[in-house]
Amino acid sequence: MPHHIRAARWREQDIVATVIAEALQPTPIAAWLIPDQEQRGRVLADVAAIWVEHAMFYGDVHVTSDLTAATVCFHQYGPVPPPADYATRLATAAGPHAERFRLLDEIMDSRQPTTAHYHLAFLAVRPTHQRTGRGRALTEHLRCRLDLIELPSWALTLPAGQHLLAQAGYDTDHAIARPAEGVTIQPMFRRPGQRGHTATAARRPAGRRHDSRA
Repeated sequence: MPHHIRAARWREQDIVATVIAEALQPTPIAAWLIPDQEQRGRVLADVAAIWVEHAMFYGDVHVTSDLTAATVCFHQYGPVPPPADYATRLATAAGPHAERFRLLDEIMDSRQPTTAHYHLAFLAVRPTHQRTGRGRALTEHLRCRLDLIELPSWALTLPAGQHLLAQAGYDTDHAIARPAEGVTIQPMFRRPGQRGHTATAARRPAGRRHDSRA
């Protein structure tokens, strides 16, 4: 059955943040960001909520109609300002783990293209609904929109998401980042009209913009 994709509504921000948190929670990067397993889900959701809200103003958020999968993106036609009062909000959301989130932000900022592009910050599917075509439906929806406006796209992705993005036409871009032992994130880039392939390379739910960030 085809999955219907639509723009998220303002009142659905917390649901989207929870989807992102659930998708990230079992990953090595989540364990590195928040070693305390009992706090991990809450912190991930609270930090994700900052970026979901920000994307409502500076990008877009799309969901499957059953709210089990989502993309969070930013329109990087020029520099996008950080979320309002970001340092304070991150400290409140992440508490003692805020420094690792800041490090992840720095990694992203150091690798993000400076030319106009579409930043796929998160591509997340609830664990109970993964491998059901929802992620592929979201990337296909994104591909069609970006090809229409001829805008390249960029993401930082975790290993589990690299194959899906490769199928959507993304190639690995720049060197893989390893913020900690066993934690890898891979920049990936897609040019307008670029078709998918199945070749794999070292790679990304994420996030922040992590999830990719995919």
